[in-house]
Amino acid sequence: MRTRLAIKLHSLLERHFPERRVFLKSDNDTRFIRLSSETQIVAALGVSIMVGWTAVATAILLMDSIGSGNFREQAKRDQATYQERLNILSQERDARAQEALAAHARFNSALQQISAMQSELLESENRRRELETGIEVIQTTLRSTMKQREEARAQLAELQEKSDGASVAMFASAAPAQIEFMADALTRTAQQRDQIATDAQAALDQRDELELEILLMQERNDEIFRQLEEAMVISVEPLDKMFREAGMPTDRMLDEVRRGYSGMGGPLTPISFSTRGEELSADEVRANQLLQQMDQLNLYRIAAEKAPFATPVKSAFRFTSGYGYRRDPKTGGRRMHKGTDFAAPTGTDIFATADGVVAHAGWQSGYGRLVKIKHAFGVETLYAHNSKIRVKVGQRVSRGDHIADMGNSGRSTGTHLHYEVRVNGKPVNPMDFIKAANNVF
Repeated sequence: MRTRLAIKLHSLLERHFPERRVFLKSDNDTRFIRLSSETQIVAALGVSIMVGWTAVATAILLMDSIGSGNFREQAKRDQATYQERLNILSQERDARAQEALAAHARFNSALQQISAMQSELLESENRRRELETGIEVIQTTLRSTMKQREEARAQLAELQEKSDGASVAMFASAAPAQIEFMADALTRTAQQRDQIATDAQAALDQRDELELEILLMQERNDEIFRQLEEAMVISVEPLDKMFREAGMPTDRMLDEVRRGYSGMGGPLTPISFSTRGEELSADEVRANQLLQQMDQLNLYRIAAEKAPFATPVKSAFRFTSGYGYRRDPKTGGRRMHKGTDFAAPTGTDIFATADGVVAHAGWQSGYGRLVKIKHAFGVETLYAHNSKIRVKVGQRVSRGDHIADMGNSGRSTGTHLHYEVRVNGKPVNPMDFIKAANNVF
């Protein structure tokens, strides 16, 4: 059976690939190479495979070339979009800064208005007390005068009852001076009574005017308080959100700032309008709450200067690698990238992102020329692969100071800045700080 199948297969091959011989002739001898059907089939398959592989490889190279061109165009478009986004963020930051300045100006104006209103309130209170004292004196005098008038009337009635008309006439003729004195006294008493009634009514009218003035002043005071409270909410909430988005504990951070600035920037003294130990009024409570919010806003601003809420590169750049696991550019393996890479031309200025003290300024394995700055709240920032260092160890720097020039030193494949942020020695994503600051400033 196998023999028949083999014979049929061989005859089929012979029909399409007949046996061939290649003769090799020399001067003395003639030789030939026998090419069987099987050999021809193997050769044809090999050539077909080679041609197919060449076509596939060529197609792959062409597709890769076309794809690379598309990627470059896409990268250019992404870079243009990113630059546009940066410009928009910069404009928004400037707008927020202008709003903050305007809010601060409104706040100062409101404080001046509060001070003026407090002075007016104290003057109104003094006038009210003086009027109350004057009214009490007038009422006392009126009561005394009315009492004297009633006594005089009683004496006159008693005299009229005890004596008839002749006796009165005799008394009048005998004592005209006394009768005239009593008539004059009664006239003066009536005039004093009318004057006291007029003064009392004027005092009541003035009291009503003062009450209306105090009511209007309280309404203006409430409006100013509402404006100040809204300004404090607008100013404090974005700063609190910025620190929380960066993962920083705001309570511990503010306590640390308060301890460090207790001598020159600590809490404001609460307002108190009474020296007799009385309970605070509603306005005093609101004023003290505003002072506490002002103190908190001041502490937030101090803390924001000490935390790295800024970008280390201000000129044109592009992000080449972010925080997290990535393919290592040297070995190709998967490794943790503890910072963010900013690519720009060699010599690009690098700036400190917060106030602090330089802890390291020199060569470090892997990082090349490295600048390390210690900030408040246990935060450190690292600036690696520099071409030149412009600060020294122990030097105190402020946000925006020029500390180094961008380079390609250390374990690096090209010119860029490797920027790290560490909190209590643990690396965190620098973009959390940068994005949080972009949403506020």
